[in-house]
Amino acid sequence: MPKIVFATRVGEEHLDALRSEYPGATFVAAGDTETQLRELPDADAVISWPLREALPVARRLRWVHCTSAGIERIRQLPELVEMEDVTLTNGRGAHAATIADHTFAFMLAFTRHLPALLEDKRARRWDRAARSQGARELSGTVLGILGLGKIGAEIAKRGVAFGMEIRAVDVNPRAQAPGVSETWPLSRLNDLLQITDYLAITLPITSQTRGLIGARELDLMKPQAYLFVMSRGGIVDQDALADALANGRLAGAGLDATDPEPLPAEHPLWELPNVIISPHSSGASRQTNERGRQIMRENIGRFLTGQPLINVCDKRAGF
Repeated sequence: MPKIVFATRVGEEHLDALRSEYPGATFVAAGDTETQLRELPDADAVISWPLREALPVARRLRWVHCTSAGIERIRQLPELVEMEDVTLTNGRGAHAATIADHTFAFMLAFTRHLPALLEDKRARRWDRAARSQGARELSGTVLGILGLGKIGAEIAKRGVAFGMEIRAVDVNPRAQAPGVSETWPLSRLNDLLQITDYLAITLPITSQTRGLIGARELDLMKPQAYLFVMSRGGIVDQDALADALANGRLAGAGLDATDPEPLPAEHPLWELPNVIISPHSSGASRQTNERGRQIMRENIGRFLTGQPLINVCDKRAGF
């Protein structure tokens, strides 16, 4: 009987539901080191990340499923990378729609002066002239998407509805999404930075993308442009970003991901009025949770019946 271990804390009611749905498999929770060391020697699959010290005993392991979209944690598990017979899948797609909504929440907060309006409300202040000045609409502007995966495609879909012109850069220049007029390779990143009014960063964090946006790249952007970090911190140089924002070389930024997390309390980004920070919460919603469960259940069914898995990752590439 195949054995699937949850390398995280999971409710017994959730395991019972899986046991009812897949009676031909054994499901076990192993949220601590001692339990993993006991349960992994005869495990065929692991949901969530196994502990590094437990991997040497996982001799039957054939599949690991990461519930998040990003798999950068695999760099801490070189043994898993070297296990050629072990397939890694992830939860990409589950978070895409919610993160796209969050991106436009950032965008509209800036273009419609929402932080200032909230301050006005607290002060019982009616200042139509101040809140009309500098207000923008999104139609006719250029939305740049750096990373045209599932999240980038959902952002593009919303950009179409707002009448935006959409360009993208991706490590795969053949990547496509409805509404994106052109997708360029990374070698044309400078071109994207120069034309964009709103830049959404949705790339995975890899050795190729870490530090991709530094002071030189930020200086290529329009002073009236906005930047949104929606995937992972570390892609944008945060010190250079703070300097550009503080000195008027960039209009604003919305950050849902930082490096490290949480962002240190002394970092200057906290003090800047043209920055909105959320605590890596853009993917949170009831719908996200359900889509994540559907992806996991789909792959459990495929694994148990010998069908090809979905959302297969390249362990060496890191996405």
